[in-house]
Amino acid sequence: MWPAVLLALLAATVGTFYYVYRRQREMIEALRLAREKIQLEETRVFDFLHGLGAALTASSKPSDLHVLIVEGALRILDAHGGALYLADRSGELLRLAFATRNCPPFFDVPEKLTQDPHFSWPGYMRLHTVAPEDGVLGGVWREREPLLLRGEDGRLAALRVGPLRTKSAMLSPLFYGEESLGVLAIARGPGSEDFNPGDFQMFKAIAEQSAFALYTAIIFSEAAEKKRLDQDLQVAHEIQRILLPANAPDISGFQISGINVPARQVSGDYYDYIKIDETHWGLAIADVSGKGVPASLIMAMCRSVLRGQAAGQLSPSTVLRKVNEQLFPDIKEDMFISMAYALLE
Repeated sequence: MWPAVLLALLAATVGTFYYVYRRQREMIEALRLAREKIQLEETRVFDFLHGLGAALTASSKPSDLHVLIVEGALRILDAHGGALYLADRSGELLRLAFATRNCPPFFDVPEKLTQDPHFSWPGYMRLHTVAPEDGVLGGVWREREPLLLRGEDGRLAALRVGPLRTKSAMLSPLFYGEESLGVLAIARGPGSEDFNPGDFQMFKAIAEQSAFALYTAIIFSEAAEKKRLDQDLQVAHEIQRILLPANAPDISGFQISGINVPARQVSGDYYDYIKIDETHWGLAIADVSGKGVPASLIMAMCRSVLRGQAAGQLSPSTVLRKVNEQLFPDIKEDMFISMAYALLE
């Protein structure tokens, strides 16, 4: 009897050890898979952040950054469709910056439109502007609070009419400081699990980094635009310098010199020496009201008209009257030119 009992105990012990061993193997395998998943997520996040940095270069276009933000969020969170909406110049409406082809609308779409055989989801979303009261997208922008939609949430019903038949969605406003930039939204379709709270935390972190990248891109764009304007102003400065006399004429009995030092790169100050004939020279000095580019353009017009009217004309009053008649219709009411014009014989 004792051998039978010992054998039974031995068999039970071996069975227990085998069960424990199998459970440990399963736990180790689960931990390995979880570790690989975390490493994959970390790699995707690092790639996303690296891509954001690479997109903020002088050669990149805003659309590159928009695509990167949406597709990066989809890749990290294993979503199926998404869109980036940005505030328009007025700051009162959202306009689509980029969306995947199967992206849900995230706002209410009249049923009669979707029943039209010529209706196109991508075309409608591209042209539609979203107001603060327009669907979940407008609500997230208005309330400035991220939103997780899953399970039996009634707000998902409006999203299921889109091409993705949305099962779960996440939306987040994009803002930097007090600057409201837009909304990022992603969704999963049928056959996938709902987004969970861990996904939601990751999504909010992605939205925060995306907002920072978008704001930085705006600063870069403004700096690049300022640089282009500075270059254009420098060209205008050189052109205006060419329009002014390089040297004073050598007139017997007179000592003449002139110089112009603009307060800005361009100005409305003007002086000129105009040869009327072999024994007469016209001398002009003028100041256009205002400063900067508008005044410099009027100055260029004045120079052209004055030179055209002064040729062969020995009456300064006649010249100025004709210049006035020609320039008056083209000058705004709040602009004027003070000019002195004289003849040297």
